[in-house]
Order: sequence, then C-alpha cells, then structure tokens
Amino acid sequence: MTRIPVLISAGEASGDMYAGRLALALRQRVDVELFGMGGPRMREAGVDTVVDAADVGVLGVVEIVRKLPALRRAWRRLISEIDRRSPALAILTDFPAFHLRLSRILRRKHVRNVYFVCPQFWAWRPWRVRLVKRRFVRGLCIFPFEEDFYRKAGVQTDWIGHPLVDSVRASLTRESFALRYGLNPSLPIIAVLPGSRPSELAHHMPQLMAAVAQMNSAGQRQFVFAAAPGLTPAQLKAHMGSLAPAIPVLENATYELLGAAELAIVSSGTATVEAALLGVPMVVVYRVAPFTAWVVRHLVHTRLFAMVNVLAGKEIVPELIQNAFTPERVVRETEGLLTSAEARETMRRELAAVREKLGPPGAIERAADIIAEMIRNQGVRTLR
Repeated sequence: MTRIPVLISAGEASGDMYAGRLALALRQRVDVELFGMGGPRMREAGVDTVVDAADVGVLGVVEIVRKLPALRRAWRRLISEIDRRSPALAILTDFPAFHLRLSRILRRKHVRNVYFVCPQFWAWRPWRVRLVKRRFVRGLCIFPFEEDFYRKAGVQTDWIGHPLVDSVRASLTRESFALRYGLNPSLPIIAVLPGSRPSELAHHMPQLMAAVAQMNSAGQRQFVFAAAPGLTPAQLKAHMGSLAPAIPVLENATYELLGAAELAIVSSGTATVEAALLGVPMVVVYRVAPFTAWVVRHLVHTRLFAMVNVLAGKEIVPELIQNAFTPERVVRETEGLLTSAEARETMRRELAAVREKLGPPGAIERAADIIAEMIRNQGVRTLR
C-alpha cells in the first residue's frame, strides 16, 4: 500500500522540536510519507527534510535581506518537491513570515493546510489572522487564550496545551551536574541561554559577555552557556573573546543546566517557557537590529514580551528589551536576584502559577489524533 504523502514544515529550533515529536506520533497512527522543511529533530524522526531550516531561520528586516539568495533557493526547492509529491495535507509549524506565503501556494495547489502551533498574531500584526482563516482549515494552539482569539476570527481551532509540559525535565541533581561539568557546588551557577539563531547571538553576545565579565571578576559566580539545537558550542565560543576558555558551553544539556542553576539569563522565546517549567528565576533579554526594532514598535500590540509575563498578565520576570538590554541592567537584575533569596522564592511561586496555565501533558498526542483523523478523511484532498 502506498504511503500518504504529507508535508510538514518548521523553520525554527522550537518548531523543529515540536514537529519532530509530532512526526513520530503521526507515524504511530497513519501510514504517511513525511517530507518538508526542518532541522535535526525532524530528521531524527524520519522526515525527509528537502530544505534545511537553518537556511531560512532569520529574524528581522535586515537579516532577511542578507539571506534572500538562500531563502529563494530554499523556496524553489520546497515548491518543486510539493509539485512532485502532491501532498494530501500540509502541517505548517509557526514561522509565519514563511508559512503564510507557503500556505497561499499550497491552497492554490488544492492542498489543505493545518497550522500546528498557531502564530502569536494576538501580540503583533493581529490583522494577519484573516489570512489564517482564508488559507487554513484547522489551527492548533498551545496557549489557552489563543483558542478564543482564533475562533473569533472564524478559524476552526483547538487548544492542545503546550508540548513542553511533557518533555522539560532535569535528569541530574545539582550536585551531580556540578561534578559532571567540573563546577564548584558551593558557588552559584548562572545559566545563560543567548538564543537559537546566529543573528540572535550577534545582537546578544556582546552585551552578555560584558555583563559576565563584570560579575565574574571576583570568581564568585559560575556562568554556563547553553547552545540551542542547531547551534554549536564553537559558534558561541566565537563571541566570547578572552573569556572563551574559562566559560563552559554545553550542548544537549539545557534542561540539566537549568535544573542546577540558581537563576538564568534567557533570550526571549521558547526558552523562557522551559525555564518556567523548571521553576528557575530568570532575567529575560532581547535585541534586534535598530531598523527591525523601529518596524516592530509599530506592529506590536502588547506591553509584555516574555511569554511567562504574558501568561501571568504582569511582569513577574524582568524584561530587558532592545535599548534596555545593556550590560549594566543585566548585572543589576541578575545580582538583585542572586543576593535576595526572598526575591527568587517569590518569582518561583509566580512561575508555578504560570505552569498551571500551560495545560496538561499530552499536547503532541492530541495534535496527532486531530491530524491523523484529517488524513484518514476521504475528503482530505478537497478544499472546504
């Protein structure tokens, strides 16, 4: 029996992780041939990634212009494979700048689109939800308030819960972690998660390294950096200058690092949710190119940026965004938490309340059930 061709696409590290897990769950339910765009997690799950997500993983106006040739090549390759394989369904994971355009092409080719992990249009450019209504037959949301936002716009939507609830666990005790990585268990461990894209490293690392240099001068702080999936320790070390030999950079051990850390300095994004699930006090940072920041200021419709703050409805963790992201502010906020056990405990209580809003375990299984039923549907090749 011929396998059913299904396109599955992700363009960022978090999307690659979610889509990889979804691919495995789908294979347990239906006989599918999965192909598309993705990264290492999707390849491990057996997806034929005809386009590497690393070729399109950029953020911001300036960065996109620089990578236009690579984006065009990736686009042509993906469309060519869609024409050749004629997928029965397309599962597009977040990454709206690319996937909204792709969904238009797919719909013209009579392919039905499912948005797995709906974009955060409630926060920026909310009018784009109308495009989701026109081009997608189903939307799957990971935050509870998103279901109402999309349904009000006329999108058939399900809240599946957050996929990270199942997977974020620290497998080592603090003592075991310190022993494995040659750290002093009597000194504070500070986890630093600088981002998942090369462009984020370029904007974040100079500020972070200046802050680390100030706080580490007396040798009473232990900073450990985590390389996000898709990045290598060497890429982080290249931004560390003279401090590179003295600072550990871990690969594939982010949750163990967070579980052992007194607090974390985290790039705004999925990593803030991971830290919240582990109950780690944090300082959230983010910076983009100045022109990109100017554009974003005219598009964002929320006063809070970090997802843990959005879910809490208030600022429970410090947000150092754009011009507020300076070495001096990072030092001030980090040292303030390190020197106040009461402040850290208060933040942990607030993060525990946020964890309750992420839903029960089983998000990927729920998504797979919904999509598998759509694939089984005999009308899957016809438009609504």
